[in-house]
Amino acid sequence: MNRKVALLHQAKQPPLKSGIIKPMKIGGYADSSADIAFSLGKSGVNIITPMDIPRTTEDLEWSFPDTVDGIKDAISRGADTIWLNTVLYSGHPIESFKKSNVSIIGQLPLAVDIFDDKITTNKLLQSFNLPVPDNTVIHQGRFTITQEFDFPVVIKPIRGRGSQGVTVVHNDAELQKNIKTFFNSNQYGSSLYIESFLPGEELTITVMPPGDYQVVGKNIRKDYYWSLPPVRRFNHKDGIAPYNGAVAVINNSKVLNDSESAEQPVIDLMKSCEKAAEIVKAKAPIRIDCRGDSIGRYLLFDLNMKPNMTGSSRPGREDQDSLSALAARKIGWSYDELLLNILHQRWNISDIEKFRNLKNYLLF
Repeated sequence: MNRKVALLHQAKQPPLKSGIIKPMKIGGYADSSADIAFSLGKSGVNIITPMDIPRTTEDLEWSFPDTVDGIKDAISRGADTIWLNTVLYSGHPIESFKKSNVSIIGQLPLAVDIFDDKITTNKLLQSFNLPVPDNTVIHQGRFTITQEFDFPVVIKPIRGRGSQGVTVVHNDAELQKNIKTFFNSNQYGSSLYIESFLPGEELTITVMPPGDYQVVGKNIRKDYYWSLPPVRRFNHKDGIAPYNGAVAVINNSKVLNDSESAEQPVIDLMKSCEKAAEIVKAKAPIRIDCRGDSIGRYLLFDLNMKPNMTGSSRPGREDQDSLSALAARKIGWSYDELLLNILHQRWNISDIEKFRNLKNYLLF
């Protein structure tokens, strides 16, 4: 493959959005950027790095910061493809390069800006009759809940990151206490999101965009969004799947077998996730976390525009396969093959301008 690929990592916290903060991950996803770059290089892809000979133990030697200067540096070193392994938003520095003719791996910045907001996304999914939990919003200084909920409920950041800041509460006293703690932390902004707790089985589904793929040596054309096999999550802590940095997902997750994936509720869920990917205009893999309600019906409760993409590529990282990497193995893809297939779905940066009217699409 003749592409010259550079990875970006997150250099700073995204700007405040309507009073909402999206917390930055320590390291800015440089760990997964290094995993991706090392894997692609091992597969023969020409990887552009800030260091001539990056060390496998040093994450930041494999990717560039997602600043104007960082992107300029990558392009000046010969990169013609930029992998956006970072948190995007409207006005992200990559938009300054829309006339550069580079190729992109990742989402449209404006799409992430819109759909990283749980309120907006769940309203949109509901408008397309996709199943999501009952939910409401609480604003700082106004703790009144106008919607009736049966406990337990889940408190979440509106622009969250994994399970950070997510708490299950079982009564009104716990709710009021945790709301105050949430706002006093000043980590997530001036509003929070509350939704019904789903007591059933948790599945997470990675959805791939349309395109040309190679699966077990065969070239396959996918004309619509398509799901990798669902992954079951277990060993939750206080009702929530723990952050993968604390518990490796290989220790609390398992891909469904063929008979489980063929059950009608699971098939219906995958179709719902594929529809959701179409709705949010995904141009790269997304991952949707889903869970069963009290009657076993699966609901979509968290749509991740930038799923974790760590993998067991570098020495010492053998237990770091992401949920998407686990799912990919079920269809015969190694971590390396998953990334090569994602790379094949690159798009031209000029597409950013084509989707400038994306907000007009939100008609609910």
